[in-house]
Amino acid sequence: MTKENEITRRIKGRVKWFDPVKGFGFVIADEGGPDILLHANVLRNFGQSSVADRAGVEIDVQDTDRGIQAVEVHSIEPPDDSEGTGLSDLDEIDPEVIRAAPLEPARVKWFDKGKGFGFANTFGRDEDVFVHVEVLRRSGLADLQPGEALAMRVIEGKRGRMATEVCGWEMAVKQSKA
Repeated sequence: MTKENEITRRIKGRVKWFDPVKGFGFVIADEGGPDILLHANVLRNFGQSSVADRAGVEIDVQDTDRGIQAVEVHSIEPPDDSEGTGLSDLDEIDPEVIRAAPLEPARVKWFDKGKGFGFANTFGRDEDVFVHVEVLRRSGLADLQPGEALAMRVIEGKRGRMATEVCGWEMAVKQSKA
């Protein structure tokens, strides 16, 4: 929500870094200029608790007494990496199988960014779903919090159910209505 005398403008850029523990990070605009503050509340309003470094973003920004700040997130694109996933289980699966998996509602059980993985539960199923940090990064996320509501594409991997894509619940709801 903005005040009438505050002018917002939409920009595209890349996340320089974001720290969910600190509750903020910075975006670098494609057009150049000073770093843009991205506060955790603005990100939460979009439906995510974190965002991956180098992820592409489209945001509305405002000039404030303390510099340029993001006031609304419109889209997040995963970082553009030309190499493989870094997760051999996914590299060996037909990309069509991965894309065909439906988005399922889920909740984070636990996630340890330092270990590089965690688990979630999809609604209506007892088995845990393995979530690798690389899948998060490719989905434009950096971290997950216990109890966080998500939507994820899940496949049967060599070692059980595993997430192939993860997005915030609010984002999944928006996409399903589009």
